[in-house]
Amino acid sequence: MAPRKNKKKAPSFRKLLKTSNVKIENKLKNRQFKQQSAAKKHRKEQKKLKQALNNAATRTPLPLERYKKRPEDEEDEEEFEETLPVDMMEDDDLEQMKAMAQKASFLTRDLSSSEPVHARKRKQENVMDKYEKVPRLMQKEQEKELIHLLPIKDKTGIIPQTMEKPVVKKVEKEHGDEGDGAEEVSAPKLLPLLTTQELVVLRRKRLEERKVCIAALGSSILSDPSANIKKLKELRSMLVELDPYVAVTVRKLVMVSLMEIFKDIVPSYRIRPLTEAEKSTKVKKETQQLREFEEGLVSQYKFYLENLEQTVKDWKQMKKKKSDVVSLKSYKGLAEVAVKCLCELLVALPHFNFHNNIIVMIVPLMNHECKKVSEMSCEAVRKLFKQDKVGQASLGMVKVISGLVKSRNYEVKPEVLKALLCLRVKEVEVKKDADDIAPKKRFMNFKEKRKHLSRMQRKWKKAEEKLEKELLEAEATESKEKKLKLHTETLNIVFLTYFRILKKAQKSILLSCVLEGLAKFAHLINVEFFDDLLIVLHKLIESGDLSYRESLHCIQTAFHVLSGQGDVLNIDPLKFYTHLYKTLLRLHAGTTNDDMIIVLQCLDVMLTKRRKQVSVQRALAFIKRLTTLSLQVLPNSTVGILATNRVLMHTFPKSDILLDNESQGSGIYLPELDEPEYCNPQNTSLWELHTLQRHYHPIVRKFAAHLIVGAPSEGSGALNVALSRKSATDLFEDYSIKGMTFNPPVATPSSKKKEKFTIGDALLDSDLKKQIDSRLEATSILSDLDFAVHFRKAFI
Repeated sequence: MAPRKNKKKAPSFRKLLKTSNVKIENKLKNRQFKQQSAAKKHRKEQKKLKQALNNAATRTPLPLERYKKRPEDEEDEEEFEETLPVDMMEDDDLEQMKAMAQKASFLTRDLSSSEPVHARKRKQENVMDKYEKVPRLMQKEQEKELIHLLPIKDKTGIIPQTMEKPVVKKVEKEHGDEGDGAEEVSAPKLLPLLTTQELVVLRRKRLEERKVCIAALGSSILSDPSANIKKLKELRSMLVELDPYVAVTVRKLVMVSLMEIFKDIVPSYRIRPLTEAEKSTKVKKETQQLREFEEGLVSQYKFYLENLEQTVKDWKQMKKKKSDVVSLKSYKGLAEVAVKCLCELLVALPHFNFHNNIIVMIVPLMNHECKKVSEMSCEAVRKLFKQDKVGQASLGMVKVISGLVKSRNYEVKPEVLKALLCLRVKEVEVKKDADDIAPKKRFMNFKEKRKHLSRMQRKWKKAEEKLEKELLEAEATESKEKKLKLHTETLNIVFLTYFRILKKAQKSILLSCVLEGLAKFAHLINVEFFDDLLIVLHKLIESGDLSYRESLHCIQTAFHVLSGQGDVLNIDPLKFYTHLYKTLLRLHAGTTNDDMIIVLQCLDVMLTKRRKQVSVQRALAFIKRLTTLSLQVLPNSTVGILATNRVLMHTFPKSDILLDNESQGSGIYLPELDEPEYCNPQNTSLWELHTLQRHYHPIVRKFAAHLIVGAPSEGSGALNVALSRKSATDLFEDYSIKGMTFNPPVATPSSKKKEKFTIGDALLDSDLKKQIDSRLEATSILSDLDFAVHFRKAFI
């Protein structure tokens, strides 16, 4: 193989000649520059030497300071001098001093340092030698600082006053304390001795400064959230305020301010984290700004929730932190504000990130021993249930509540389960028939349209589909199938919790809430559980362990089950009819209570809605017993019972025999018998209505007169529209004693509208006072009368 030729050409003679001339010129210039710099340096040194000699000649030497010595020190010094050699200066030291004096730079250098002249040129320097050459400082006692006080004026003149500033000493921990050995902890900086008034003024000044700072940061964030999102971090840093005089108040203000800010700037959608592919792609400037805003918002919101959670945890544990300036007594106030903020965010932002985390924090607080915290948490959960239309947030809340009840072994407050009564669940997904399960007709694709439709038909079809899509986007409503699916899953978890309590904890305080919940959602229970549920409810009633209200809930639940999907079942709930008929006269008549509402609801479900399954004998027995009960209860309950009797008279036309004095059939009416079918109600009459016609309440008198004439819908004996259209429960609530008002008989001529007076205002008038006293006396007499007394009065 042939050798490779070098393509580089050899330099010519002219080129070499040019380069050599340039090098020679550069060498000459460098030599001249060095000579000039050396001469300049020499002139500077001469100048400094002359100046130092002149200063030394003009300066007068100061006498050496002599300190008085104690006699003991003088004796010790004389003994020390006797031990020293006569000649203290060695030959080597003299030579070194002469050499240093010969150098001109010796006079210009700092004489306090013994460093050689060219020490800076050394590449390596011994650190220890340099440290040893530093002069030592003598320990001196610190001068005590003085505080100037207000002067005193005397006959001689003004006398200034001062005091020493208190010095804070370091305190050592005892060996018995926890920690690694004894540590020195410096006490907090104390303010000068101030009066109480001055401390209050100082605290108020600092608090105003913090308020202004919080307001400025909040307004700037709200004015432009995307541009000032970084100020959220600055505002959040004030959650750890370290000034002990305003720490608690400032932290509370910052918590509430951040809560309101997040409620205003949080978008109406959930922010998801970006993937790696989305981060690497290039986007527009506006899109990048939006991403940065969303990322900063989510991170600051997360840190804020963590701070609230930590505040509540510190309060529960009551553990004092070393770096915290807040006292243990202030933990409760901070925790209550933190819980309030969490409750507000739970209700206001159910669609945003970390909502499930807030649910997990709030649900255990519903069962907390602190009444205020428990009420706030339960109220927030009820609000969430009421306003949740889709059901996603309600499902998450119900899951956590069910887990809490199970984990605490069914030993929770009744308010936890009462919150489930506010669920907005009216429909669930039932089992579909074969027609519903069959696949629906699908739309035609492009080939089928081209094959079966003409060109004009295809054009119209395309326009229709486009219009339907636009309408769906404009409505922006959740699909019904998704909503039903969520509601079904929610109710399954609720019923699972209820059935567990009925099976394992029948003597628990939660039984009343369970029965009330079953009464409300019983129409949505699956048909497969009806038989077992009715058997359990009947056993609970027969056990006798239930209160009056709980037994009413059992009856209400049973008939709600049978009135819904249970219509197809062939079940006769005679036992439940008998139990309600037997317990009607045991209703508490002395005070206002909500048991009457449950009784009225049970009567509506048992008699009115199941009119086809109820015999005439049973209906007559209930009408007679309800009329007897109306003599014993308060006026609002009497109005509700008479309204129910009016509905029953319209539902069962044959009940007009109770308005006739003649007996129908054989037998005698047996009021003490507990079986409504066999007490012969057709052989009695409603004599109680004549007594109620003399009642002091005007509405009771109207209803009694209306029922005596047969409850007509038209004519002179008919009720007005306002009373006839209202249900029995509405009338009971309208005329309850809690909302009772009195109208004055005479109004002033200038006033067009009548003013309403409460009972307390009415007592100021003597005439009204006499009327009220007489009515109260009549009420007490009626409540004391028993069944036998009224029975005798009817025949006098």
